[in-house]
Amino acid sequence: MIQSIDKLIAAEGLPQDYCEVVDHYWRPLADHLLTNPKRPLVVGINGAQGSGKTTLSRFLERIFAEKQLRTATLSLDDLYLTRSERLTLAKEKHPLFATRGVPGTHDVALGQAILDELLAGRPTTLPRFDKAIDDRAAESVSVDGPVDVILIDGWCLGTAPQPERALNAPVNSLEADEDPDGVWRQEINRRLATDYAEFFSRIDVLVMLEVEGFAAVRAHRALQEAKLAARNPHGAAIMNEAALTRFLMHYERLTRWTLEEMPARADVIFAIDEDQRPL
Repeated sequence: MIQSIDKLIAAEGLPQDYCEVVDHYWRPLADHLLTNPKRPLVVGINGAQGSGKTTLSRFLERIFAEKQLRTATLSLDDLYLTRSERLTLAKEKHPLFATRGVPGTHDVALGQAILDELLAGRPTTLPRFDKAIDDRAAESVSVDGPVDVILIDGWCLGTAPQPERALNAPVNSLEADEDPDGVWRQEINRRLATDYAEFFSRIDVLVMLEVEGFAAVRAHRALQEAKLAARNPHGAAIMNEAALTRFLMHYERLTRWTLEEMPARADVIFAIDEDQRPL
């Protein structure tokens, strides 16, 4: 099983000394999670873009496998509405909903249905979203069930709605220029208080990967974009610097809000440094 971890470190393009992170942080985290007797156990992993949510999920899968436990992993990103669905939403609600990311651009009903099947121990299919083409991928992942642990990760996973007064002032030029009356951010907040809140309430343990601030998000997301380009250099949705700057403005409000309010209620928190390692 040690070889399995070593192979994952290599597959993720991580340095060999990352095994120290696994031993000092991820193995103790797995042990801590398993002190909760509920099965299947639903573990939510929150973290700003590029904080290492997917990497953590993959190592937890391997560690749980060493313990003869079955894991199903669902990313909130894989629940994004299709491109055509988002364009329809943009026409009906607000043009900014054409861009994936914020609450309102996910198929929450699909996520609830998948979670229902996994909790019941029934076989189900997990969708996949291809960011390089900005659309849902044709392929999916089958899970036979039953499973012992359900991992759900997402940049806004578990995020609470903001106080209404906080919605008044724009946080960046995108909001000021393209959402001057606050319709877009009010709808995002409404969704966080309704169907998203219901979905998030099913999480048994909430783990937060806490980055230093929103400035760190850009550096981490730029690294993600470089990896996407390396895997699919001809992907139509690969972003240049200007496109990335605009894209991140969609995330800024809730990223800042989550970093402010979530640490007081998350079950487990790891501070993440500029190298995407836990402190």
